[in-house]
Amino acid sequence: MEPTIKKLVILGSTGSVGTQTLDIVRAFPDRFEIIGLCNGYNTPLFKQQIDEFKPKYFNTLGDIESGYGGAKFAPADEIVVLPEVDLVVAATVGCAGMPPAIASLQAGKALGLANKEVIVMAGEKLMEAARTSGSAILPIDSEPSALWQCVEGEISEPSRLIITASGGAFRDRTWDSLGDVTPEQALNHPTWTMGPKITIDAATLMNKAFEVIESRWLFDMPFDQIDVTIHRQSIVHSMVEFSDGTIKAQLGPTSMLQPIQHALFHPERQANENLPKLNAVTMGSLTFEEMDSTLYPCFELALEYGKKGGTFPAALAGADEAAVELFLNRKIRFTDIPDVVAKTLGAHKPITAPSIADTIEAAQWATETTLARHN
Repeated sequence: MEPTIKKLVILGSTGSVGTQTLDIVRAFPDRFEIIGLCNGYNTPLFKQQIDEFKPKYFNTLGDIESGYGGAKFAPADEIVVLPEVDLVVAATVGCAGMPPAIASLQAGKALGLANKEVIVMAGEKLMEAARTSGSAILPIDSEPSALWQCVEGEISEPSRLIITASGGAFRDRTWDSLGDVTPEQALNHPTWTMGPKITIDAATLMNKAFEVIESRWLFDMPFDQIDVTIHRQSIVHSMVEFSDGTIKAQLGPTSMLQPIQHALFHPERQANENLPKLNAVTMGSLTFEEMDSTLYPCFELALEYGKKGGTFPAALAGADEAAVELFLNRKIRFTDIPDVVAKTLGAHKPITAPSIADTIEAAQWATETTLARHN
């Protein structure tokens, strides 16, 4: 029997997750077809991707004429709903990924989700859209993917989710000692190689709070049944505990290729000689520590506003996006990030039962307000 060819749209194709997704596609040319590619401003790489993968459609913030490489320029939220599309990979960074992500789910397309901000902003709306259309959200982010792989095939519901965290670039330093750290130091993650935004979020542990919020929606789990533990080696990507005390863990190398491939091929697994492998004999000791929240004020701040609901999570995502940009551009100090985010959230006037438009507007307001204060 001929293998099924999945037809993909990749949002954020020139970013870290986007380029690695294309690495998987490149390894299996008989299993995937690229229908659409979307990116920001990395025009030289984007042109190379269009030349190689020959999508029918593209969207970019860069300067590329419609018809380049035989592809037609179209809005991203129109590309993702094309009848021939099977799977949309949301590999964008930040709040801009919301419109095409929700559009794809409403159209019944499977959504491979690597963008934390989208589900933080509107988790309830995304899950509702998936249920209504019969589509699926396939986690690509490594920790939610690990949780997903641990619960797959289980009849019993999990009693606790345990998300692991490396601790980020400054895991052995106190918060008060970080006032003069540089963006370059914060981008030097001890175990992962990622894009700049998520690497800074890993240093503040904002990303881990986002993963708690994300997991609350993906797995329908109350906040008080989701824990975070510091795991310095980043080998155990997350764990799930069941009512009988059994804990299942998903282990793997510090590579996004495995979770990306798992989502692309789901529900099957596929051999790929290009994937890094974990050697259980040589991987060394695995340690787990209780997280000291005093070292990560962004974590508690994010959970506080994530639990409030309404438009607060969207404002949180927008404010954090702006604060990270300000730090990377040396407009604020690293230790200013939680205060900058908190000030914006304190000024936010929330909507209790927001529409998607309300959610997007709240995130945009938070981003613009935060940037305006420091530019």
